[in-house]
Amino acid sequence: MNKSNMRKAPELLTGFATGWPEQQPDIIVISMTTDKGVHDFAVTKEQALLIARTIQQTAENLGKPRTA
Repeated sequence: MNKSNMRKAPELLTGFATGWPEQQPDIIVISMTTDKGVHDFAVTKEQALLIARTIQQTAENLGKPRTA
């Protein structure tokens, strides 16, 4: 990968939705919205479960929110 194309900061996720296409029930479509637009990903059940487990584990490891 060309270093000049690497991002300096991550995009922030502002929206998240999932859906099952009527004609293809064996996949799940995950839509993520960032300030650069909507990104859609088609994943299998196993991939969706892995994503969910990873999000859960990450959330459990987060520190407590800062208070003012």
